[in-house]
Amino acid sequence: MSILIKGVIFDMDGLMLDTEKLLTRFWREAAKFYGFEMTEQHVLGIRSLAAKYAEPHLKSLLGEDFDYFAVRAKRIELMNAYIEQNGIEKKYGLDGLLKSLSKRGLKLAVATATDIKRATMYLEKAGVIGYFDKLITGDMISNGKPKPDIYITAAKALELPCCECLALEDSPNGIRSAHDAGCLPIMIPDLSEPDEQTKALLFGCYGSLAELDADLDVLLGKTLAPV
Repeated sequence: MSILIKGVIFDMDGLMLDTEKLLTRFWREAAKFYGFEMTEQHVLGIRSLAAKYAEPHLKSLLGEDFDYFAVRAKRIELMNAYIEQNGIEKKYGLDGLLKSLSKRGLKLAVATATDIKRATMYLEKAGVIGYFDKLITGDMISNGKPKPDIYITAAKALELPCCECLALEDSPNGIRSAHDAGCLPIMIPDLSEPDEQTKALLFGCYGSLAELDADLDVLLGKTLAPV
């Protein structure tokens, strides 16, 4: 008996949309506004991380007086203003991959730490929201990434078991979430390559969404042992 892949669950920031560089820029600008020096490594450490985990992590690095929610609100304000003026960039190969998956009749969902209002706005601006059957966001669940809840919820929304869903991610926290849910994690690295711990969790790794699209028939044709 083999397991067929029937669904694909997409992360959003850094995976579909080239927003991680904006997140890095505006986290740092927002922190500076409040008198804190955030580095690129500080921002990389909270990629896809839910607020309940990101807050204590940043406080441990920047001090207990670091007001996470005030800085995050400023970051959102600055980033939204930039996107409103400049639009939003899609990652290379996104349109082609979405068309390929749709032609094959796979169910598609988004699982993002971003809230529903901003996720909807970003995906609409990118012109891709219509491809997705379900949109699951951080404000819909109690425990965000790296906990598995968001992927479990997304697979359930697609009416599929997690083991029949590919999970496309760019960050280690997202890969951990997808793996622990029982999905098949595919990493498309954005700002950093996977370390050895992350590599051990992967079902596959590609340099771009276009590379994944080109290998889609091989990937979907893999025989999987039942979980």
